[in-house]
Amino acid sequence: MNVRVAELCAVRQFRLVEAELADPGPGEVQVRIQAVGICGSDLHSYSEGGVGDTPCQYPMVLGHEPAGVVARVGAGVTGWVIRDRAAFEPAIYCYHCEFCHTGHHNVCANLRFMSMPGDPGFFRDYANIPAGNLIAIPPGLSLRDATIIEPLAVVLHSMQFVALQPSETAAVFGAGPIGLMTVICLKLAGAGRVWAVDPVAARRELARQAGADAVLDPSAIDPSHQILRDTGGRGVDVAIDCATTGGSTNHCLRAARHAGRVVVTGIPVEREVPLEFSPMRRKELAIFTVRRSNHETEAAREMLAANLARFAALITHTRPLERIAEAFHQVEHRLDGVGKLVVSG
Repeated sequence: MNVRVAELCAVRQFRLVEAELADPGPGEVQVRIQAVGICGSDLHSYSEGGVGDTPCQYPMVLGHEPAGVVARVGAGVTGWVIRDRAAFEPAIYCYHCEFCHTGHHNVCANLRFMSMPGDPGFFRDYANIPAGNLIAIPPGLSLRDATIIEPLAVVLHSMQFVALQPSETAAVFGAGPIGLMTVICLKLAGAGRVWAVDPVAARRELARQAGADAVLDPSAIDPSHQILRDTGGRGVDVAIDCATTGGSTNHCLRAARHAGRVVVTGIPVEREVPLEFSPMRRKELAIFTVRRSNHETEAAREMLAANLARFAALITHTRPLERIAEAFHQVEHRLDGVGKLVVSG
């Protein structure tokens, strides 16, 4: 049986090809992919030819925020039957290296991640994946909504470093999907005032709807200066960089209070990012970086199900697989008020 695969074959170039569908191997489940969210790291690969210092290797298949249904089960698989609905965890860990043994699976020494070079992602009709990478979707969630589970797990992982105490203040730089989910998670965790910073008016409005108490346009004002003014010169307890562009990381350093926290969730375009070391040292800031998620998937599913209306509102557009090039163009250029865009199978 031939199935469709959307291959990224060059910068900003997709092609839809047909490929033979293999049988699921022992311990694998064959899934029919029906919805996949576009992630910011997908956009890096599409528009820049790589993610950080990892270049694309063409052709490759992107997409790591998938949901769909079980089509077949391989030998030895139990607990899953045909037509079960599931979201799919894209990370494959070795479980035997030093970092897996110490609970740091997300930095596994032998980590494979479906949608990186050598491991096809989910912008295709079917995939065979380890049975342990499926997570059941509760009845109240649509497959479209379930694409939020993977990025929400990343945000929940970042919240471990945020370490929010009740009523603490926060600034979120970047109101793309990850930034918007961060705003929601902060408010659910009992944050006090939350600032959201983004140059796109539609995204600032989405941030306001997500619960941000103030939204700032960095193309019109100096956002860190404004946050300092708003806080009487103190700064926020935690600044979270979900943009990593336009000097946003340094804005976080300036906006954070003395002995505050700065969490960098985004992935910068540049391999080397200059940091303003003096304010970082003078304030003795704690700086954290985020590497995807680490077994927060089930918690993300439960949070999504309990707060579905708030998170589902972030999905503003859907495009079929055959229009994937159009979908990526729209997300890259932030057209038509796009928040989260889901590609449907």
